[in-house]
Amino acid sequence: MSEEKQETKDIRFEEAIGRLEEIVRRLESGDVPLEDAIDLYKKGMELSAVCHSKLQSAEKQLVTLIDKDGEATAFDPGQGGNRDE
Repeated sequence: MSEEKQETKDIRFEEAIGRLEEIVRRLESGDVPLEDAIDLYKKGMELSAVCHSKLQSAEKQLVTLIDKDGEATAFDPGQGGNRDE
């Protein structure tokens, strides 16, 4: 894996979003040469994928609860968080 791709993979979510927003601003300005715009677009897609992956991971962590016996259990939104009823 290239050093830049490894850096993108290890980036924190907030930093990735910030970089992605900056890329969008630069591309929307219209003052970027075509070759640079293509490179920025590719980097933006990588950052977008990283953000998506991190959000999915966070969601998986949040939908798992620990029940009264200490067992991990899937969250059931229909229960409203009341697992003992």
